[in-house]
Amino acid sequence: MSRSHYPARCAALRAQPRRWLITGVAGFIGSNLLETLLQLDQEVVGLDNFATGYRHNLEEVRHQVGAQRWQRFTLIEGDICDLESCRHACHGVDYLLHQAALGSVPRSLEEPITTNQSNIDGFLNILLAARDAGVKRMVYAASSSTYGDHPGLPKVEAQIGNPLSPYAVTKLVNELYAEVFARCYGFRTIGLRYFNIFGRRQDPNGAYAAVIPKWFAALISGEPVQINGDGETSRDFCYIDNCVQANLLAATVEEEAASNQVYNVAVGERTSLNQLFALIRDQVAPHYPQAHHTQPHYRDFRPGDVRHSLADISKARELLGYAPGHSLQQGLAEAAQWYLANLQHQRGEGG
Repeated sequence: MSRSHYPARCAALRAQPRRWLITGVAGFIGSNLLETLLQLDQEVVGLDNFATGYRHNLEEVRHQVGAQRWQRFTLIEGDICDLESCRHACHGVDYLLHQAALGSVPRSLEEPITTNQSNIDGFLNILLAARDAGVKRMVYAASSSTYGDHPGLPKVEAQIGNPLSPYAVTKLVNELYAEVFARCYGFRTIGLRYFNIFGRRQDPNGAYAAVIPKWFAALISGEPVQINGDGETSRDFCYIDNCVQANLLAATVEEEAASNQVYNVAVGERTSLNQLFALIRDQVAPHYPQAHHTQPHYRDFRPGDVRHSLADISKARELLGYAPGHSLQQGLAEAAQWYLANLQHQRGEGG
């Protein structure tokens, strides 16, 4: 197993701080990127329209990093669908971490035009603004949904199928635009195909909430846990700290062969929804004994979902020096601490 280049890269950044832009900075992944970069004494600009992000995520980061480091952060309230906001945000930036998007396969099936506007028009705006501002490299959130109906496991970057949702179409178009900007303008990009990222500050509420925070919240509050299908659908669940590592490595990698590529960001292990439910229940039951006897409720399969997903992460290991530091079990143990503390707090306030 290759060793991660991450500790050395973090030390180099701390010794020579850079200016970063995070789009979608108030979201789950964006706020975790912000927290790490501020802990590394970087200067960070954040762009967010708060459509899916939350101010309380930024408040939590401020609390975690302290007042002095927080001074290095500048928030721009703006929308990636507005080109001038993108240009303003990109001014003087070394590295761009583009996380802003409307996620969720079900949302894209219900709102294809809105999804297209944010994920394609907005993507092109930030890509153009970054190119014009002389940003060294743009790292963008790609998606495992790009593999579509390709049956092969594990998923290898060079082999994709047909998209199964409007969301998957938008993420494929992002990759095509990035490739064209590299070819036509020499602009450096790296796409990270996320596989089911989870962890602290991932929202358990709303119609499009991801499964892990949703199940933590349900087990803590004593509500039913819903599983789409028979529970044997499987995913490659990846803890947020692994995702942060991949973003920072991708932004700062110096080898030219590593640029203008897409990479899987995952752990390389497959877990069924039934197995996942049991693991989350084991985390919650010591604190809420009633959860020990909870059984999931099964319902119809969800349109647009793929049956199985598993990543080959060898390309990211070899070219980026990526080595996931958290397994699913380790990530769930850390996530559980956050959900138990924060959801208890919210319940205490009647929220």
